[in-house]
Amino acid sequence: MKAVRLHSYHQQPVVEEVPEPKIAGPFDVIVKVGGAGVCRTDLHIIEGQWEQAMAPPLPYTLGHENAGWVHEIGSGVTNVSVGDTVILHPTPTCGLCRACRAGQDMHCSNSIFPGLGSDGGMAELLLTSARACVLLDPATRPEDVAALADAGITAYHAVRKAVPLLYPGTTCVLIGAGGLGHIGIQCLAALTATTIVVVDRNPDALKLAEQLGATHTVVADGTHLAAVSELTGGAGADVVLDFVAEQGAENEGFAMTRAGGSYYVIGYGGTLTIPTLDIISTERNIVGNIVGTYNELAELMVLAQSGKVTLHTSTYPLDAAVEALADLDAGKVRGRAILVP
Repeated sequence: MKAVRLHSYHQQPVVEEVPEPKIAGPFDVIVKVGGAGVCRTDLHIIEGQWEQAMAPPLPYTLGHENAGWVHEIGSGVTNVSVGDTVILHPTPTCGLCRACRAGQDMHCSNSIFPGLGSDGGMAELLLTSARACVLLDPATRPEDVAALADAGITAYHAVRKAVPLLYPGTTCVLIGAGGLGHIGIQCLAALTATTIVVVDRNPDALKLAEQLGATHTVVADGTHLAAVSELTGGAGADVVLDFVAEQGAENEGFAMTRAGGSYYVIGYGGTLTIPTLDIISTERNIVGNIVGTYNELAELMVLAQSGKVTLHTSTYPLDAAVEALADLDAGKVRGRAILVP
């Protein structure tokens, strides 16, 4: 089968023939991939930023946002059948550790992460587990929802945690209306009555934000801190959701947060530099976010299949994976790029 393989860091992956995966355990599931999301994390992987954390043996197959059809199942699998349409939670988990039993799947002590630590879904077939499979309506096209498996669940997870803080009369600033941010806007609109202020440097992204439910949009042109201050009466936002968190956005995001407010870090790559006095004197909270739970992915799919959350995508054939990564890196992708084997 064809797969997008990373042979060394700081070099582009290549599309090449590899052996098909095999069922090895009773709860294994092989999925015929119908859509694989192209994520900014893939760019970070190529740059070597995840090498120390995940230490995958090279070469390996990229792709951690996957949906498709069940192709083969192990002897113990009962929750899905061959032919079922599924989206995959990005981290197959054990179900037995303390984190799993607490419903914190993304912190499973025995999980694997296809596309980061093992072979992922930028391929024709993907080996995963029964616990990762979320059953979808058979009419769902995997390429339309694949990126919800990571980008979607990550955005939803952050918004879901912030919901108790976003009652009517509050303001939420969302930084970055790109692949994750445009999903976050829709989740905010679906789950809260907060005033949504979206900050992005790209005018096209802001136009999309307006269509998806933003109350106000602000161009990140150097005057955006003052603009947000004006929109919040000088107090700052109750919640800031930072889907960028690099190139200075991370420190601006904290500065936009009001006293007693919460700054949610979803993007990464930058360094947050804050005097500890500024944290204690204003009681601002800094909240980290990574992926989300199986149940949150299932909840998100309810919103998606009811039309309340939609992905704006550009599709590429598997052979054009390097082009898709280059377009993402150059800022040419509005929403998400999806590889369709």
